Amino acid sequence: MKTGVPIPIHDIKPLMEVPDSSFGIFLIVVAVVVILGVAVLYFAYKYLRGQGRLDVRKEYFKTLQAVDFSDAKATAYDITHYGRIFSHDSERMYEAYMNLVEQLKEYKYQKEVAEIDETTRSYYKIYLEMIDV
Repeated sequence: MKTGVPIPIHDIKPLMEVPDSSFGIFLIVVAVVVILGVAVLYFAYKYLRGQGRLDVRKEYFKTLQAVDFSDAKATAYDITHYGRIFSHDSERMYEAYMNLVEQLKEYKYQKEVAEIDETTRSYYKIYLEMIDV
């Protein structure tokens, strides 16, 4: 074996360093998957919660439609109670509800009350027509 002066090699280039960005890409993919997972869970929760709310609204609407006008005092309380859930739909619904409640006041706080008059019944019918279930 000869030990001597090393001969330079001109045809072979030195090794190049390749930038490694796989960890950054991994973090981005994990973040996107987590964000999508949270979004899916949020919308699923919102959808399922909304299903129950719509069922309550439908039941209240059916109860409002089936109000019996034979007992004016109980009718006034029922319309006030079951109509409240729909008053938050819009400003217009709130105003209609408040007008209806104002009309029903004379039937609620007295011992003996008269039959519900046609004006109040027309307010009630208009309010029922405005409800969107």
